[in-house]
This record gives sequence, C-alpha cells and structure tokens, in this order.
Amino acid sequence: MSKGPVSNFIQHHYRHFNAAALMDAAKAYEAHLLEGGKMMVTLAGAMSTAELGLSLAEMIRQDKIHIISCTGANLEEDVMNLVAHKHYKRVPNYRDLTPQDEWDLLENHYNRVTDTCIPEEEAFRRLQSHLVKQWKEAEAKGERYFPHEYLYKIILSGELEQYYEIDPKDSWIVAAAEKNLPIVCPGWEDSTTGNIFASYVIKGELQASTVKTGIEYMVYLTEWYRANSGGKGVGFFQIGGGIAGDFPICVVPMMYQDLGWEDVPFWSYFCQISDSTTSYGSYSGAVPNEKITWGKLDIHTPKFIVESDATIVAPLIFAWVLGW
Repeated sequence: MSKGPVSNFIQHHYRHFNAAALMDAAKAYEAHLLEGGKMMVTLAGAMSTAELGLSLAEMIRQDKIHIISCTGANLEEDVMNLVAHKHYKRVPNYRDLTPQDEWDLLENHYNRVTDTCIPEEEAFRRLQSHLVKQWKEAEAKGERYFPHEYLYKIILSGELEQYYEIDPKDSWIVAAAEKNLPIVCPGWEDSTTGNIFASYVIKGELQASTVKTGIEYMVYLTEWYRANSGGKGVGFFQIGGGIAGDFPICVVPMMYQDLGWEDVPFWSYFCQISDSTTSYGSYSGAVPNEKITWGKLDIHTPKFIVESDATIVAPLIFAWVLGW
C-alpha cells in the first residue's frame, strides 16, 4: 500500500524509544491484517469524548477492526458527541479550576472529563428518551438485547439524525452500527446509561433482565472467537487498561483452562498503549510477557507496549494502517 504524508512522517521521524515502539506496533498490525488475521480493539478511558471516532470510524469502515471491547462510557459518549457536540464546553485551563469552579460547572449541568465538559441536558437526557423507548418496547415483546444492540437500533432507525451536530462519518458507533460490528461492553452498569437503566429497574418500570449481562457477553465473545480464530488468528490492540481490556483477553484461558478446549489458539498479536507505571501490581502496568503465564499470549506472539498518551498514539497507528 502506498503511504500518505502522515505515515511518511512517522516512518522518517519515529526511530527510537516510544516512537520506535509505535512504528513497530503499526507495522505489525498492518502485517497481521495482510496475512489474513483479524483484530480486536479495546477502548478504555474517555476515548470517545476525545473524538477518537475521527480515525476509528474509518478503521471500522475499511475492515481494519473486526470486534471492539469498550466501557459503557465509550459506548454512550460517542453517541453523545454525535448529538450534542456544539453544546460541549472545552476548558483548556482545567488544571487551574478551584472546587468552586467545579461546582459551578455542575450547577450549569456540565460534567467534566479532563478539558471537556459534557452537557447533561443535550447529551444524556436527549439520548435517554430514545433508549427508554427501546428498552420498554423490547420488554413488552419479551425480548432482550445487549447494550450495544439497543444503541444500534436507535442509530439505524434514523430517529437521532434530527440531532446530529457532527458529520456522522466521524462517529465510530455509526460506522459500527452500519457494519453490525460485534461489540462486547463489560461492566456496562458503570456508565451513565447503565445508571439510568438501573433507576428504571429501581422504580419498577423495567426488569433488570431486559438488558443482557456481562456473563452473556463472555458467552457471545467465546462463540465469536471460536468462529474467527482460525488461520492467522485474532490480534489484540488495547487502548488503556481496565475492564475493556481485562475482560476480553481472558476469553482464551477461560476456554483452555475452564472448558478444557485444548485447540484454542492464543491471541496472535498484542499491543497496549498505556501510561500505567510498570508495575505497582496493576494489570494495566504489567509488561506483555506476564500474559504468557496466564495462558493469554504465546511465546512467539508479537508483543508491543507504547508508554504514552493514547489520544496521540492511537490515531497515528490507525493512520499508518489506513495508509494516510
């Protein structure tokens, strides 16, 4: 593939240290796909609020990503940015805010994520009415769906288009819905929409079973992995740490150790973008080789760790894979 100016810049300048790790990981990602492999991308942190969709959506459209694992926050916040972008507030001097400044943001219905404030009314509440409608309709029919499937239904119905405030080509959830991309969203309860759903359960207006659970996501991932890990296998591209990465990577040792399926291939590529210190006992701060001891990676699995800011690194690696 011929490369564009961003890739050529990376090729020329990124020669040592974390820059070289970025370059090596990008080239290995590309090689993995060219050899017929598939790739899981995991999203932790606030990647959707960071507007990673600007590059992630095109990765999905061009089949450079085959499954995503993400937090509930990343699932919902891409849609919130889609429908309320013009109402977001950026606070470049966020490090200087006093407790009173923070309280004033709350009083004005802004929830801050680093330098970006999400507008509660235009984002959370605008999305809430459409989600509640989907939840109640499904329950009335005796149907149950995963969290991402409810969002797919709303996106594909077109009912949110009246609110769009960015080009939908820059929304990774729109790209994923159009592809019906497999998603696992462990710990969805730890999100604003998860909290909203819980409130309706507490009020007796919905049954908890109307939204499928994390255990069901693991079963779903097991089936997907079994069907897609032949040949070159499935790679694992982890952005940040936390449950978005910890949950799906365990599917391999679970099948091998707990189910006794000895023909399960290891993950065939691994890269993590992380700023977690190696290591204060944290899983996010563990070097990739530690995963060998847990039956997740093979001795020969290509392994990379880029210790840097994911909002800088991920778009550059995606740019290389896309040939930009």
